[in-house]
Amino acid sequence: SMLGMSASNTSNVSQTCKDYTFNHYLLMPGYTLIFITGLILNVIALWIFVRYMRLKSVVMIYMFNLAISDLSFTLPLPLRLYYYSNHQWPFGSILCQVSGSVFQINMYGSCLFLMCINLDRYIAIVHPLRWRHLRRPKVAKILCLLVWVVIFMGSIPTAIVHKQNHCKVRNQTIYLCFESFSDNMWQNNLFPLVILAEILGFLLPLSSVTYCSVRIFQELCQPSQTKTLRQQKTVRLLLVNLVIFIICFVPYNTTLAVYGMIKARVMKVEKDTQASVRQALIITMMLASMNCMLDPLIYYFSTEGFRNTFKKLRRGQAWDSEMGILKHQIVESKSARDYAVSKVKLFPSENFVRPKESSPSLPTAVFLNGPIEDSEI
Repeated sequence: SMLGMSASNTSNVSQTCKDYTFNHYLLMPGYTLIFITGLILNVIALWIFVRYMRLKSVVMIYMFNLAISDLSFTLPLPLRLYYYSNHQWPFGSILCQVSGSVFQINMYGSCLFLMCINLDRYIAIVHPLRWRHLRRPKVAKILCLLVWVVIFMGSIPTAIVHKQNHCKVRNQTIYLCFESFSDNMWQNNLFPLVILAEILGFLLPLSSVTYCSVRIFQELCQPSQTKTLRQQKTVRLLLVNLVIFIICFVPYNTTLAVYGMIKARVMKVEKDTQASVRQALIITMMLASMNCMLDPLIYYFSTEGFRNTFKKLRRGQAWDSEMGILKHQIVESKSARDYAVSKVKLFPSENFVRPKESSPSLPTAVFLNGPIEDSEI
Protein backbone atom coordinates (compact mmCIF):
# COMPACT_ATOMS: atom_id res chain seq x y z
CA SER A 1 0.00 0.00 0.00
CA MET A 2 0.89 3.65 0.07
CA LEU A 3 1.18 3.21 3.83
CA GLY A 4 4.93 3.75 3.74
CA MET A 5 4.97 6.75 1.48
CA SER A 6 1.97 9.02 1.95
CA ALA A 7 1.55 12.51 3.26
CA SER A 8 -0.92 13.78 5.81
CA ASN A 9 -2.03 17.14 7.14
CA THR A 10 -1.31 16.40 10.78
CA SER A 11 -0.88 20.08 11.62
CA ASN A 12 -1.43 23.50 10.14
CA VAL A 13 2.27 24.36 10.39
CA SER A 14 3.88 24.43 6.95
CA GLN A 15 7.23 22.66 6.75
CA THR A 16 10.07 23.78 4.53
CA CYS A 17 9.93 21.60 1.42
CA LYS A 18 12.41 18.76 1.11
CA ASP A 19 13.96 18.18 -2.28
CA TYR A 20 12.16 15.21 -3.83
CA THR A 21 13.18 15.94 -7.43
CA PHE A 22 15.80 13.15 -7.63
CA ASN A 23 13.29 10.51 -6.55
CA HIS A 24 10.65 11.90 -8.88
CA TYR A 25 12.96 11.74 -11.92
CA LEU A 26 14.12 8.28 -10.84
CA LEU A 27 10.52 6.97 -10.69
CA MET A 28 9.10 8.64 -13.81
CA PRO A 29 10.48 6.24 -16.48
CA GLY A 30 9.41 3.17 -14.47
CA TYR A 31 5.87 4.36 -13.88
CA THR A 32 5.55 5.55 -17.50
CA LEU A 33 6.44 2.04 -18.67
CA ILE A 34 4.05 0.50 -16.12
CA PHE A 35 1.22 2.81 -17.26
CA ILE A 36 1.60 2.24 -21.02
CA THR A 37 2.27 -1.52 -20.85
CA GLY A 38 -0.20 -2.23 -18.05
CA LEU A 39 -3.00 -0.28 -19.73
CA ILE A 40 -2.56 -1.92 -23.15
CA LEU A 41 -2.12 -5.50 -21.87
CA ASN A 42 -5.01 -5.38 -19.41
CA VAL A 43 -7.46 -3.75 -21.83
CA ILE A 44 -6.61 -6.48 -24.39
CA ALA A 45 -6.93 -9.17 -21.71
CA LEU A 46 -10.34 -7.94 -20.52
CA TRP A 47 -11.58 -7.69 -24.10
CA ILE A 48 -10.49 -11.26 -24.87
CA PHE A 49 -12.06 -12.57 -21.63
CA VAL A 50 -15.41 -10.87 -22.26
CA ARG A 51 -15.64 -11.15 -26.06
CA TYR A 52 -14.10 -14.57 -26.73
CA MET A 53 -13.66 -16.56 -23.52
CA ARG A 54 -17.15 -15.72 -22.14
CA LEU A 55 -16.01 -16.31 -18.52
CA LYS A 56 -17.30 -19.87 -18.55
CA SER A 57 -14.71 -21.36 -16.21
CA VAL A 58 -13.60 -20.76 -12.63
CA VAL A 59 -10.02 -19.75 -13.44
CA MET A 60 -11.27 -17.34 -16.12
CA ILE A 61 -13.42 -15.60 -13.49
CA TYR A 62 -10.42 -15.17 -11.18
CA MET A 63 -8.23 -13.94 -14.05
CA PHE A 64 -10.92 -11.50 -15.20
CA ASN A 65 -11.09 -9.97 -11.70
CA LEU A 66 -7.30 -9.84 -11.53
CA ALA A 67 -7.24 -7.90 -14.82
CA ILE A 68 -9.87 -5.44 -13.48
CA SER A 69 -7.73 -4.91 -10.37
CA ASP A 70 -4.66 -4.22 -12.52
CA LEU A 71 -6.53 -1.83 -14.82
CA SER A 72 -7.90 0.09 -11.81
CA PHE A 73 -4.31 0.78 -10.76
CA THR A 74 -3.09 1.93 -14.19
CA LEU A 75 -5.91 4.40 -14.88
CA PRO A 76 -4.93 7.05 -12.23
CA LEU A 77 -1.18 6.73 -13.00
CA PRO A 78 -1.13 9.86 -15.27
CA LEU A 79 -1.86 11.95 -12.14
CA ARG A 80 1.19 10.45 -10.42
CA LEU A 81 3.34 11.03 -13.53
CA TYR A 82 2.24 14.68 -13.66
CA TYR A 83 3.20 15.04 -9.99
CA TYR A 84 6.63 13.50 -10.58
CA SER A 85 7.30 15.78 -13.56
CA ASN A 86 6.09 19.01 -11.87
CA HIS A 87 6.95 18.19 -8.20
CA GLN A 88 3.63 19.46 -6.92
CA TRP A 89 0.09 18.08 -6.61
CA PRO A 90 -2.59 20.35 -8.12
CA PHE A 91 -5.43 17.80 -8.11
CA GLY A 92 -6.72 18.20 -4.55
CA SER A 93 -6.88 15.91 -1.54
CA ILE A 94 -9.59 13.51 -2.81
CA LEU A 95 -7.63 12.48 -5.91
CA CYS A 96 -4.52 12.12 -3.74
CA GLN A 97 -6.50 9.75 -1.50
CA VAL A 98 -7.82 7.82 -4.51
CA SER A 99 -4.34 7.54 -6.06
CA GLY A 100 -2.98 6.28 -2.76
CA SER A 101 -5.74 3.73 -2.25
CA VAL A 102 -5.65 2.13 -5.70
CA PHE A 103 -2.10 0.89 -5.11
CA GLN A 104 -3.19 -0.94 -1.97
CA ILE A 105 -6.35 -2.26 -3.66
CA ASN A 106 -4.30 -3.54 -6.61
CA MET A 107 -1.44 -5.10 -4.67
CA TYR A 108 -3.46 -6.94 -2.04
CA GLY A 109 -6.18 -7.70 -4.61
CA SER A 110 -3.55 -9.27 -6.89
CA CYS A 111 -2.16 -11.33 -4.00
CA LEU A 112 -5.63 -12.63 -3.10
CA PHE A 113 -6.75 -13.37 -6.68
CA LEU A 114 -3.47 -15.21 -7.37
CA MET A 115 -4.15 -17.18 -4.18
CA CYS A 116 -7.62 -18.09 -5.49
CA ILE A 117 -6.12 -19.32 -8.79
CA ASN A 118 -3.59 -21.48 -6.95
CA LEU A 119 -6.24 -22.87 -4.59
CA ASP A 120 -8.37 -23.83 -7.59
CA ARG A 121 -5.43 -25.70 -9.17
CA TYR A 122 -4.69 -27.36 -5.81
CA ILE A 123 -8.28 -28.63 -5.48
CA ALA A 124 -8.37 -29.77 -9.13
CA ILE A 125 -5.16 -31.80 -8.89
CA VAL A 126 -4.71 -32.85 -5.24
CA HIS A 127 -8.36 -33.22 -4.14
CA PRO A 128 -10.34 -33.52 -7.41
CA LEU A 129 -13.30 -35.41 -5.91
CA ARG A 130 -13.46 -34.36 -2.27
CA TRP A 131 -13.74 -30.59 -2.89
CA ARG A 132 -15.09 -30.64 -6.43
CA HIS A 133 -18.20 -28.69 -5.38
CA LEU A 134 -15.97 -25.64 -4.61
CA ARG A 135 -14.89 -25.44 -8.25
CA ARG A 136 -18.07 -23.93 -9.63
CA PRO A 137 -18.45 -20.51 -11.30
CA LYS A 138 -21.02 -19.46 -8.68
CA VAL A 139 -18.56 -20.17 -5.84
CA ALA A 140 -15.79 -18.32 -7.73
CA LYS A 141 -18.00 -15.24 -8.16
CA ILE A 142 -18.86 -15.21 -4.45
CA LEU A 143 -15.16 -15.53 -3.54
CA CYS A 144 -14.26 -12.67 -5.89
CA LEU A 145 -16.97 -10.50 -4.32
CA LEU A 146 -15.55 -11.27 -0.87
CA VAL A 147 -12.05 -10.33 -2.03
CA TRP A 148 -13.31 -6.98 -3.38
CA VAL A 149 -15.16 -6.25 -0.12
CA VAL A 150 -12.06 -7.06 1.97
CA ILE A 151 -9.64 -4.96 -0.10
CA PHE A 152 -12.04 -1.99 -0.35
CA MET A 153 -12.64 -2.03 3.41
CA GLY A 154 -8.88 -2.32 3.93
CA SER A 155 -8.27 0.69 1.70
CA ILE A 156 -10.63 3.01 3.62
CA PRO A 157 -8.21 3.75 6.53
CA THR A 158 -5.43 4.41 4.01
CA ALA A 159 -7.68 6.76 2.03
CA ILE A 160 -8.67 8.65 5.19
CA VAL A 161 -5.08 9.39 6.23
CA HIS A 162 -3.66 9.69 2.71
CA LYS A 163 -4.32 13.40 2.30
CA GLN A 164 -2.22 15.89 0.44
CA ASN A 165 0.40 17.75 2.46
CA HIS A 166 1.80 21.22 1.96
CA CYS A 167 5.13 22.93 2.48
CA LYS A 168 6.76 26.29 1.74
CA VAL A 169 9.27 27.24 -0.95
CA ARG A 170 10.17 30.96 -1.12
CA ASN A 171 6.92 31.84 0.68
CA GLN A 172 4.95 29.85 -1.89
CA THR A 173 2.77 26.94 -0.75
CA ILE A 174 3.50 23.67 -2.55
CA TYR A 175 1.07 20.75 -2.27
CA LEU A 176 2.51 17.23 -2.07
CA CYS A 177 1.22 13.67 -2.35
CA PHE A 178 2.86 10.22 -1.87
CA GLU A 179 5.60 11.44 0.46
CA SER A 180 5.74 10.55 4.19
CA PHE A 181 3.68 10.33 7.35
CA SER A 182 4.74 11.95 10.61
CA ASP A 183 6.15 9.68 13.33
CA ASN A 184 3.01 10.21 15.43
CA MET A 185 0.81 9.05 12.59
CA TRP A 186 2.80 5.81 12.32
CA GLN A 187 2.81 5.19 16.08
CA ASN A 188 -0.88 5.94 16.68
CA ASN A 189 -2.74 4.73 13.63
CA LEU A 190 -0.68 3.08 10.97
CA PHE A 191 1.55 0.42 12.48
CA PRO A 192 -1.37 -1.88 13.54
CA LEU A 193 -2.90 -1.30 10.09
CA VAL A 194 0.38 -2.24 8.38
CA ILE A 195 0.58 -5.45 10.44
CA LEU A 196 -3.04 -6.40 9.63
CA ALA A 197 -2.59 -5.64 5.91
CA GLU A 198 0.66 -7.64 5.84
CA ILE A 199 -1.00 -10.68 7.45
CA LEU A 200 -4.26 -10.76 5.45
CA GLY A 201 -3.08 -9.27 2.16
CA PHE A 202 0.40 -10.73 1.87
CA LEU A 203 1.44 -13.45 4.35
CA LEU A 204 -1.81 -15.43 3.99
CA PRO A 205 -1.69 -15.47 0.15
CA LEU A 206 2.09 -16.13 0.14
CA SER A 207 1.72 -19.09 2.54
CA SER A 208 -1.22 -20.44 0.57
CA VAL A 209 0.49 -20.09 -2.83
CA THR A 210 3.68 -21.72 -1.51
CA TYR A 211 1.85 -24.64 0.14
CA CYS A 212 -0.44 -25.28 -2.86
CA SER A 213 2.50 -25.12 -5.30
CA VAL A 214 4.58 -27.59 -3.27
CA ARG A 215 1.66 -30.05 -2.95
CA ILE A 216 0.83 -29.80 -6.67
CA PHE A 217 4.47 -30.33 -7.67
CA GLN A 218 4.59 -33.37 -5.37
CA GLU A 219 1.44 -34.76 -6.97
CA LEU A 220 2.64 -34.17 -10.53
CA CYS A 221 6.13 -35.54 -9.87
CA GLN A 222 4.95 -38.98 -8.78
CA PRO A 223 6.48 -41.74 -10.97
CA SER A 224 3.04 -43.04 -11.93
CA GLN A 225 2.04 -39.68 -13.35
CA THR A 226 2.33 -39.14 -17.09
CA LYS A 227 2.80 -35.51 -18.06
CA THR A 228 -0.31 -34.34 -19.89
CA LEU A 229 -0.60 -31.01 -21.68
CA ARG A 230 -2.93 -29.75 -18.96
CA GLN A 231 -0.42 -30.61 -16.22
CA GLN A 232 2.38 -28.84 -18.09
CA LYS A 233 0.21 -25.72 -18.30
CA THR A 234 -0.53 -25.98 -14.57
CA VAL A 235 3.22 -26.07 -13.82
CA ARG A 236 3.72 -22.96 -16.00
CA LEU A 237 0.90 -21.19 -14.15
CA LEU A 238 2.37 -21.98 -10.73
CA LEU A 239 5.86 -20.87 -11.76
CA VAL A 240 4.60 -17.53 -13.13
CA ASN A 241 2.59 -16.98 -9.92
CA LEU A 242 5.66 -17.66 -7.77
CA VAL A 243 7.85 -15.36 -9.90
CA ILE A 244 5.31 -12.52 -9.52
CA PHE A 245 5.25 -12.98 -5.74
CA ILE A 246 9.05 -13.09 -5.47
CA ILE A 247 9.73 -10.11 -7.78
CA CYS A 248 6.81 -7.84 -6.92
CA PHE A 249 5.37 -8.56 -3.50
CA VAL A 250 8.08 -10.03 -1.26
CA PRO A 251 10.59 -7.10 -1.52
CA TYR A 252 7.97 -4.37 -0.95
CA ASN A 253 6.11 -6.03 1.92
CA THR A 254 9.35 -6.98 3.69
CA THR A 255 10.68 -3.42 3.38
CA LEU A 256 7.32 -1.97 4.47
CA ALA A 257 7.33 -4.12 7.62
CA VAL A 258 10.87 -2.98 8.50
CA TYR A 259 10.07 0.68 7.77
CA GLY A 260 6.88 0.44 9.84
CA MET A 261 8.83 -0.91 12.82
CA ILE A 262 11.38 1.91 12.49
CA LYS A 263 8.71 4.63 12.24
CA ALA A 264 6.74 3.15 15.15
CA ARG A 265 10.00 3.00 17.14
CA VAL A 266 9.79 -0.75 17.58
CA MET A 267 13.27 -0.78 15.99
CA LYS A 268 15.78 1.95 16.79
CA VAL A 269 18.23 2.78 14.01
CA GLU A 270 20.38 5.69 12.87
CA LYS A 271 18.80 8.39 10.68
CA ASP A 272 20.95 7.36 7.71
CA THR A 273 19.66 3.79 8.00
CA GLN A 274 16.07 5.04 8.16
CA ALA A 275 16.65 7.13 5.04
CA SER A 276 18.10 4.11 3.23
CA VAL A 277 15.11 1.93 4.19
CA ARG A 278 12.74 4.63 2.95
CA GLN A 279 14.63 4.81 -0.36
CA ALA A 280 14.40 1.01 -0.63
CA LEU A 281 10.65 1.29 0.03
CA ILE A 282 10.25 3.74 -2.87
CA ILE A 283 12.08 1.42 -5.28
CA THR A 284 10.35 -1.78 -4.09
CA MET A 285 6.99 -0.03 -4.37
CA MET A 286 7.66 0.48 -8.07
CA LEU A 287 8.56 -3.22 -8.33
CA ALA A 288 5.24 -4.08 -6.66
CA SER A 289 3.45 -1.86 -9.19
CA MET A 290 4.98 -3.94 -12.00
CA ASN A 291 2.59 -6.79 -11.16
CA CYS A 292 -0.03 -5.15 -13.41
CA MET A 293 2.40 -5.70 -16.33
CA LEU A 294 3.35 -9.25 -15.32
CA ASP A 295 -0.11 -10.65 -14.51
CA PRO A 296 -1.08 -10.85 -18.23
CA LEU A 297 1.79 -13.36 -18.60
CA ILE A 298 -0.34 -15.72 -16.49
CA TYR A 299 -3.20 -15.50 -18.99
CA TYR A 300 -0.91 -15.88 -22.01
CA PHE A 301 1.39 -18.70 -20.90
CA SER A 302 -1.03 -20.83 -18.88
CA THR A 303 -4.36 -20.49 -20.68
CA GLU A 304 -4.43 -22.12 -24.09
CA GLY A 305 -7.66 -20.51 -25.29
CA PHE A 306 -6.39 -17.04 -24.34
CA ARG A 307 -3.05 -17.58 -26.08
CA ASN A 308 -4.64 -18.94 -29.25
CA THR A 309 -7.21 -16.13 -29.36
CA PHE A 310 -4.46 -13.53 -28.96
CA LYS A 311 -2.37 -15.08 -31.76
CA LYS A 312 -5.30 -15.36 -34.16
CA LEU A 313 -6.52 -11.83 -33.45
CA ARG A 314 -3.12 -10.59 -34.58
CA ARG A 315 -3.69 -12.44 -37.87
CA GLY A 316 -7.22 -11.07 -38.31
CA GLN A 317 -8.84 -14.25 -37.05
CA ALA A 318 -10.52 -15.32 -33.82
CA TRP A 319 -11.64 -18.36 -31.87
CA ASP A 320 -15.35 -19.10 -31.92
CA SER A 321 -15.85 -19.81 -28.21
CA GLU A 322 -19.12 -21.66 -28.86
CA MET A 323 -17.63 -24.15 -31.32
CA GLY A 324 -13.97 -24.16 -30.38
CA ILE A 325 -12.72 -23.58 -33.91
CA LEU A 326 -10.86 -20.92 -35.85
CA LYS A 327 -12.74 -18.47 -38.06
CA HIS A 328 -11.97 -15.38 -40.14
CA GLN A 329 -13.39 -12.14 -38.80
CA ILE A 330 -15.62 -11.51 -41.81
CA VAL A 331 -18.90 -12.39 -40.11
CA GLU A 332 -20.89 -9.26 -39.40
CA SER A 333 -24.61 -9.80 -39.98
CA LYS A 334 -26.59 -12.55 -38.25
CA SER A 335 -27.36 -14.29 -41.54
CA ALA A 336 -23.71 -14.27 -42.53
CA ARG A 337 -22.79 -15.69 -39.10
CA ASP A 338 -25.40 -18.44 -39.40
CA TYR A 339 -24.07 -19.30 -42.84
CA ALA A 340 -20.51 -19.39 -41.47
CA VAL A 341 -21.49 -21.72 -38.63
CA SER A 342 -23.22 -24.12 -41.05
CA LYS A 343 -20.15 -24.12 -43.29
CA VAL A 344 -17.90 -24.82 -40.32
CA LYS A 345 -19.86 -27.97 -39.55
CA LEU A 346 -19.45 -29.18 -43.12
CA PHE A 347 -15.93 -28.06 -44.04
CA PRO A 348 -14.07 -26.84 -40.95
CA SER A 349 -10.51 -26.84 -42.20
CA GLU A 350 -11.25 -25.96 -45.83
CA ASN A 351 -13.27 -22.83 -45.13
CA PHE A 352 -11.83 -21.39 -41.94
CA VAL A 353 -8.18 -22.32 -41.74
CA ARG A 354 -5.68 -20.50 -43.87
CA PRO A 355 -3.72 -22.44 -46.48
CA LYS A 356 -0.65 -24.18 -45.04
CA GLU A 357 -2.13 -23.80 -41.55
CA SER A 358 -3.06 -26.87 -39.54
CA SER A 359 -6.46 -27.41 -37.97
CA PRO A 360 -6.81 -26.73 -34.21
CA SER A 361 -5.26 -29.49 -32.15
CA LEU A 362 -7.37 -31.87 -30.11
CA PRO A 363 -6.32 -30.40 -26.72
CA THR A 364 -7.49 -26.98 -27.96
CA ALA A 365 -10.90 -28.34 -28.91
CA VAL A 366 -11.12 -30.09 -25.54
CA PHE A 367 -10.08 -26.88 -23.80
CA LEU A 368 -12.76 -24.82 -25.48
CA ASN A 369 -15.61 -27.34 -25.40
CA GLY A 370 -14.85 -29.56 -22.42
CA PRO A 371 -16.51 -29.48 -18.99
CA ILE A 372 -15.60 -26.65 -16.65
CA GLU A 373 -13.29 -28.75 -14.48
CA ASP A 374 -11.12 -29.75 -17.43
CA SER A 375 -11.11 -26.62 -19.56
CA GLU A 376 -9.59 -23.98 -17.38
CA ILE A 377 -5.88 -24.24 -17.93
